Amino acid sequence: MKQFGLQLYSVRDHMADEASVKEAFLKLAEMGYTYGQTAGTYDFISPEKYAQYAHEAGIEICGTHYDWNRIRNDVEGTVAYHKALGTTNVGIGGMPGDARHSLDALNAFIDEFNACAAKYAEYGMKLTYHNHSFEFKKLEDGRTLFDHLVEKFDKKNVSFVLDTYWLQHGGKDIREMIELLAGRVEILHIKDMEACRDIRIGEQTIAVPYITEIGSGNLNFKSIIPLAEKCGVKYIVVEDDRAVDVGSYDAVKKSADYIKANLLD
Repeated sequence: MKQFGLQLYSVRDHMADEASVKEAFLKLAEMGYTYGQTAGTYDFISPEKYAQYAHEAGIEICGTHYDWNRIRNDVEGTVAYHKALGTTNVGIGGMPGDARHSLDALNAFIDEFNACAAKYAEYGMKLTYHNHSFEFKKLEDGRTLFDHLVEKFDKKNVSFVLDTYWLQHGGKDIREMIELLAGRVEILHIKDMEACRDIRIGEQTIAVPYITEIGSGNLNFKSIIPLAEKCGVKYIVVEDDRAVDVGSYDAVKKSADYIKANLLD
């Protein structure tokens, strides 16, 4: 791996207005990040200005987590938005709630996602889907939601954004899943897992797995990343969902420092 990026959800507290967006990109570039994936619609700033600030800092926009209803209902507007950002990866961060609980609803979502993907392919763009761990729940047919996504998503027009933490959280072998989806993953989210952290639920203290900075947990990125690149992954993207709770700039800098010291070629 020669460079790495950030899912900008990790620093969402520092992208609240135009001035903070400009400052955020400059700070992330100083840490060593060279591309970013958006998280949301950022309606307070034009995509042209957003991309300008990113590019001035030396950061490429490699994809989005965008609004599913806009993707469905405003193809031309969504295409224009992504062209302004300079990316062809049009993504969502997860499926609608109803699709998570029944096979019929899941199949309806997959059919609509594929139909949308075909429309965006006409513009040279690809729809992307980011996993969590709920996709590894089994439905009434005994198969997981993810099994259905792998089988039924359009292999040409749809790409997976695999997330290492959520694969592990869902009980899956990260390397096996990367190999299974070779050629179908352009963006890999790297997110580390701490073995357990105590939380209080009522009167009980329960140890649960926890998202943490790269290098602070137990995932073996020294073997995951080379395999991912071998299997066609183009963008290695740090994501730290809980960074805003611990100081997001400090958290993503800690991840960047570990990557630069241990994972770059």
